[in-house]
Amino acid sequence: MLVATKPLPLLSVTGLKTHFLTPEGRVRAVDGVDMSIGPGRTLGVLGESGSGKSVTALSVMRLIQPPGQIVEGNINLDGMDILSLSEEEMRGVRGKDISMIFQEPMTSLNPVYTLGDQIAEVFMIHRGYSRAEALDGAVDMLEQVGIPSPKARIHEYPHQFSGGMRQRAMIAMAIACQAKLMIADEPTTALDVTIQAQILDLLLNLQDDLGMAVMLITHDLGVIAETSDDVVVMYAGQVVEHLEINALFENPAHPYTKGLLQSIPRLGAKFTTGKQPLKEIPGIVPNLIHLPPGCSFASRCSEVTERCRQERPPLFKLADNHGARCWLVESDAQAQ
Repeated sequence: MLVATKPLPLLSVTGLKTHFLTPEGRVRAVDGVDMSIGPGRTLGVLGESGSGKSVTALSVMRLIQPPGQIVEGNINLDGMDILSLSEEEMRGVRGKDISMIFQEPMTSLNPVYTLGDQIAEVFMIHRGYSRAEALDGAVDMLEQVGIPSPKARIHEYPHQFSGGMRQRAMIAMAIACQAKLMIADEPTTALDVTIQAQILDLLLNLQDDLGMAVMLITHDLGVIAETSDDVVVMYAGQVVEHLEINALFENPAHPYTKGLLQSIPRLGAKFTTGKQPLKEIPGIVPNLIHLPPGCSFASRCSEVTERCRQERPPLFKLADNHGARCWLVESDAQAQ
């Protein structure tokens, strides 16, 4: 009798710690993160500013600069140990096996080079194309991401493109070598809602066509709902909950996740419940230099107990694809 086996993840991150040494002390920006992404799946990384989402992504890309340092953990991409690679070897991985779309394309694109030259560079470095072949490839990529008149526009500079078109150009660079994993860090920030929808549709269509996995970093639950298969919720440098997308909206376990869901504005709510202020999570993310001894969310949690203030909870396993870092779920699960 054949037994179905679960496919190995394309990306596996275990025990990742990325710290920044500052005059005030050690900033634990990423403090023991575990996550994985299956081939062809989209992992949504959710959390407010300062939760460690972007630093986790930059750690996977090996783009952490001093005073930052990856101090512990493992990053495995399709059997390749990312942290053991030399910088030269890692340059061969970036753009070819892992690509990244940054939050603000105007700061990511070089203003003194044409878009054609910047996309062509990817083909020349990773595929050994001649300049003419690489420019032809750049035209194909711009056409694939929906930029009109690509033969003419490869000779234009970033400032000649709108925000949405610059983001499309960044996506063109990211898919040029058909990377196995694309990391998208807030790819729709500062775009109006119609352009946001177009960019998300483009990403999903390209994912279907190319079969790539996507790590989508965002604070927008609407974007998560539209795009993700699995979700990781981060808070104060840690994963506080991981679950599949349906469970996020139907059965969240961590008080922080519940708070994020409750803060979503609901159309027509004031007509059914009376005029009420938008629900918020009180307080702010704790100082990552002086983290409390217990749960990092304790000072903001409406369900806090004395144990929460004194003991840091482990990540409890609630189901095969669901875990939460909260003492309140201990009776329902065993610690991983």
